[in-house]
Amino acid sequence: QVPLVESGGGSVEAGGSLRLSCVASEYIDSKYYMSWFRQAPGKEREAVAAFERGDTTSYADSVRGRFTISKDSSKNTVYLQMNDLKPEDTGVYYCAADREVWRVVQGIPTYWGQGTQVTVSS
Repeated sequence: QVPLVESGGGSVEAGGSLRLSCVASEYIDSKYYMSWFRQAPGKEREAVAAFERGDTTSYADSVRGRFTISKDSSKNTVYLQMNDLKPEDTGVYYCAADREVWRVVQGIPTYWGQGTQVTVSS
């Protein structure tokens, strides 16, 4: 069973918005810390947003104020609302989860989705 399944990617013009969704398998419960990462062509994967202890949220400096991570526990789903998109936001976006917050913070969560492509044109 695939642990995490992302959807919602697509192609938009700069300034547009997208909302990514990540549905988690049943065994990835509320004890898991959920996060979003992305990888642009030719670049290393980077953290975008995450839930940390006490449901506090963290964001990469490059997306803070434009992206919002949220969740609907009743649907076991995490979202990434992306507004005012820029061409440099282009990449494959991955949902990830781990029961250890340090692994999320260190960028090495155990469970990953297959990724969804986001393309922002200028």
